[in-house]
Amino acid sequence: MAAPLSVEVEFGGGAELLFDGVKKHQVTLPGQEEPWDIRNLLVWIKTNLLKERPELFIQGDSVRPGILVLINDADWELLGELDYQLQDRDSVLFISTLHGG
Repeated sequence: MAAPLSVEVEFGGGAELLFDGVKKHQVTLPGQEEPWDIRNLLVWIKTNLLKERPELFIQGDSVRPGILVLINDADWELLGELDYQLQDRDSVLFISTLHGG
């Protein structure tokens, strides 16, 4: 069984407005049978942190296009995207590039 993980989750570029305007969240993910990956983290975020308009953040089992994801300051595309296995004390940053005009 995977041990609980302490992870910093941060939202920027306007994405924080979907999370009651709170940019940084220090979260403890509970222990579970399988290791935590970004796919599982997104489900956890949707259930526990997301306050409104999930369609502006989640599309299917991923983030919607226009949201950049950085894991420990590296583009998630270089790290396996949804399959990246989270480590204790990782930092995951979601930045919205979608802005009204």
